[in-house]
Amino acid sequence: MSDTLEFAAPSLPSPASGGGKGGGSAAWGRTASALRVALGVVAFFLILELITSLGLVPAIYLPRASTVVERMAELMVDPKFLKQILATLEAWAVGLALATLISVPIGILIGTSEPAYKMSSPVIEFMRPIPSVALIPLAILLWGQGFSMKVILVAYAAAWPILFNTVYGVHDVDPIAVETARCFGLKRRSMLWRICLPSAAPLIFTGIRISASIGLIVVIGSELLASTDSGIGSYILFVSLNGGHMDSVLAGAAIAGIVGVLINWLLGLIDRRLFAWRYLGATAR
Repeated sequence: MSDTLEFAAPSLPSPASGGGKGGGSAAWGRTASALRVALGVVAFFLILELITSLGLVPAIYLPRASTVVERMAELMVDPKFLKQILATLEAWAVGLALATLISVPIGILIGTSEPAYKMSSPVIEFMRPIPSVALIPLAILLWGQGFSMKVILVAYAAAWPILFNTVYGVHDVDPIAVETARCFGLKRRSMLWRICLPSAAPLIFTGIRISASIGLIVVIGSELLASTDSGIGSYILFVSLNGGHMDSVLAGAAIAGIVGVLINWLLGLIDRRLFAWRYLGATAR
């Protein structure tokens, strides 16, 4: 018998197991968060159902919450209504993409040039408060009531948050990082691609997330106010003018809200994948 003692090496948690207690805690945290959201939705629905069932307002003006939910379920399997959702999303996506393609380069130019930063500030501050809805009559005269009008209004409304976040993100890059890059002989273009844009990217994406919500509101509002021939707003206007079916009106509005929640959730998921390091501190706490 050997006089030496052999000890088994301690087993390490595999990556698939989520790191033991840490992975289990994270999984439980996600489950608890989902349960809280579900409970909040159920509680909100029950409160609405209780209020609408009291009959304080005639059902023709304020139908019961359960009636609206039933109508929502019917609309979600109606091919005609699904086409309206796609029409809204198409105009929203093209407008948001156009705003991003325009605002990011302009924001980089303004943020990296001090004279441009000072000269453009009065113009931007003058144009920014103009609401997109106020431009609908002008947009109808110039581009009609179709797809182009919706895209341009969305692009105008969505451009400002992306522009501001790009300008501030590029303008406020850590000066120590910039000076270090200069000491290593990086040229202006290399400094932009290696220092400025990576540093400003999280803020730029935050601007895109804000603009996504604004763009969805604008596209549905333009469909509603401009009487367009397609989209969720067009559907809401049509059913409200043809018989006053409030259950369909509220169902269409609720589905628009759900679409907005899903868009924000998807962009938040992309944000956490691309810029996971931003959330490491919060996760540790």
